[in-house]
Amino acid sequence: MTGRQAAKLRVILNSDNSVKMFLPTGIPETVEELIDHVRMLCSVEGNFRLQYQDRDFDNALVNLTSTSELNDCSTIKVISLDVPQDSEITSDEISLASSDTEMLSSPSSSVSGRTKMWPRVFVIPTFSYDTELQLEKANEVYKSNMTAFIPSSKTKSDILDRLAEEIFQYKAYPDDFDFSDVAEALVKKHPCLTEPGPYNGAYGWKQRMKTKMGNYRTHLKGIGCSELLANSLKSKRPDDALPAKKVKRPRRGEANHIPDIPNGETAEKLENERLALLTEFKKVNNRAVIKEKMAKTFYLRRQEVVEKEMAVEELLRRWPALFTSEEINLEFQRVTTVPLQSRFLAALDNISPKVVAAIENRGGVVRERLGS
Repeated sequence: MTGRQAAKLRVILNSDNSVKMFLPTGIPETVEELIDHVRMLCSVEGNFRLQYQDRDFDNALVNLTSTSELNDCSTIKVISLDVPQDSEITSDEISLASSDTEMLSSPSSSVSGRTKMWPRVFVIPTFSYDTELQLEKANEVYKSNMTAFIPSSKTKSDILDRLAEEIFQYKAYPDDFDFSDVAEALVKKHPCLTEPGPYNGAYGWKQRMKTKMGNYRTHLKGIGCSELLANSLKSKRPDDALPAKKVKRPRRGEANHIPDIPNGETAEKLENERLALLTEFKKVNNRAVIKEKMAKTFYLRRQEVVEKEMAVEELLRRWPALFTSEEINLEFQRVTTVPLQSRFLAALDNISPKVVAAIENRGGVVRERLGS
């Protein structure tokens, strides 16, 4: 349903919490827009996807890929994509996650780049002393008589500069949802900065941050940030030398799209490491050396994958160790900062009862095989 008639959806937030969400303009045309509505109207934080009750499978929950599957009074469920808190992790998951973290955090396998994903709740950084002092006094005034604080251009610049630096610790190209998260977190911590408009009075700050991040990327590109240089006109082929053509941005979940080259390393040194890695890969019981060299050459490998868009066959020839199960897990964590195996097994544990129930409800050959 993509019309403009008002609609209601039942939103399951967790096992013992569900709410009714009213959409006065109807069900959005895209899943991304619906996620934005759920985030705003149901106060859901962090990264998540949506599931819906599929009538073809006796109302079993299935991942939502199109809002055309929904009607008025449909039920959807929020599935968090953030790493669960310690209290929610089983002992097996803790063991797997600890193992993955140890493999990446040891001194011999340090990775240049980001080490954390976008937070479930964005933490506003501490500003300069004079800005913090102004905000502290302005917040007290706002609490007493709801008088908003109008910062000077210097104070506003300090706030935006610090926010841009903090955002870049997670993403070079934050999306609209990310800017909303930061802007709302800002006015929540400093209510005196609330302005008239949508997004809980944070819309103006959201738009300023978008402009600031664009300027900040231009600044970093000028001093040689690898992730941003990949989109400079000089780095593109002549046929693609247009600002909006062939823009290489991180896919969803990629924290280390193109990391900067590690200190003290050069492209030539890393290529020599790659050649040595080919020899080491042929040896038996050489896992520790391979792990160290694969971590060390991460920058070179990401350049080949993202900038050169190398085919899988060529990658297999140049990086055979990358196609082993252990290195797939490690490379996934280097790129996303998330441990693949423990995350996958935790998700599988959550959905396996529903998958089994859905299969058991099938008929025909599938039912006969299960019965035997």
